[in-house]
Amino acid sequence: MNSEDIKLLREFVKVCEAKPEILHLPELSFYKTWLESLGAKLPAKSESHGHSHGHGCCGHAHEQEKETHFEPAEPVVEDSPESDLDIDKDGVIDPDEDVPHTMGDESMEVTDEMLEQSSSKRDEAMSAIAEGNLDKAVEFFTEAIKLNPVSANLYAKRASIYVKLLKPNAAIRDCNKALELNPDSAQPYKWRGKAYRLLGEWEHAYQDLNKSCQLDYDDDTNEARREVEPKAKRVMEHKRKLERKKEEKELRERREKIRKAKEENEKARKDQEARGHGPGSFYGGFPGGMPGGMPGGMPDISGLFSDPELLQAFQDPEVAQAMQDISANPANIIKYQNNPKIKKIIEKMSKKFPGGPDIGNDADQDDDRSSVPESGHSSAHHNIPSQPDID
Repeated sequence: MNSEDIKLLREFVKVCEAKPEILHLPELSFYKTWLESLGAKLPAKSESHGHSHGHGCCGHAHEQEKETHFEPAEPVVEDSPESDLDIDKDGVIDPDEDVPHTMGDESMEVTDEMLEQSSSKRDEAMSAIAEGNLDKAVEFFTEAIKLNPVSANLYAKRASIYVKLLKPNAAIRDCNKALELNPDSAQPYKWRGKAYRLLGEWEHAYQDLNKSCQLDYDDDTNEARREVEPKAKRVMEHKRKLERKKEEKELRERREKIRKAKEENEKARKDQEARGHGPGSFYGGFPGGMPGGMPGGMPDISGLFSDPELLQAFQDPEVAQAMQDISANPANIIKYQNNPKIKKIIEKMSKKFPGGPDIGNDADQDDDRSSVPESGHSSAHHNIPSQPDID
């Protein structure tokens, strides 16, 4: 066993001391069994999801380290698009809610002396990592960030410790800040991808890990990317399916609106015809014929409705009532012979539709008859020559 292996073992023991619940992880069952065989008394299994994986702190791509790094418990992430999917939640943990550490003051001027002090604090943080003291490493990185708040690398380093401490939200905050300072840095994408993986946000995890590999490939990042890829693709396919369903639903709704609009238009057209404004009827109640006994069938109704004077007259309630009255009983036309307004309308209609009675015919005939003497005696009496007196 070389010095590097001993260092890793020491680091693992430190993590076990800080978070003994990791001994109950399935992949460490062999180690747990061995400890129990030696008579070791292990703490009871906790319901908490806060397991630690400090044994991966040095960034070595050992298979066991990466597996335990993704294997805490299985909470259900509410309101996530994959909540309807049957996706294995192994390694997903509850989000951390710790008070965020300082992000530093970017507006301050960083002197050469401050840069040296920041570098010194960074070295102390790396030493703390080597000793397995991750909490102390966070403190040293925080001091380094205060002295040099524009270093994207320092934020990424602190984020890597947060991931190992199973504090994904804190890691994501640091990675976001690092990417603000340097959007082309691979490390923030790597650690943010691993943080998303701990939260079960498979699609975001895959996108970040994939981006990190594109910027600066390393085996550890690629292995994590391959681990989340199948789940991420299932989530993406699920989202595409939901989007297709949404589009299909919207299309059906648009078609239904069009269909209903057509039905309503057709119903309105038929209602209008039924009220008498369509073919085969005349002005609100004269089906089959014209008012005043005019011949049915309406020989040229277009001529009627092209006459502005008639159209305007039909808007008059008095005219409309008269037309209804005459339509019900053509003999009632005589009632309007002394109404110049109605008489004028009927005379105009009679000219457009020859063959119907004239409102003035009977009256004129009566006038003519009244002017003729009831007897021709008077005239004849005057025209007959006087007879001779035979006496």
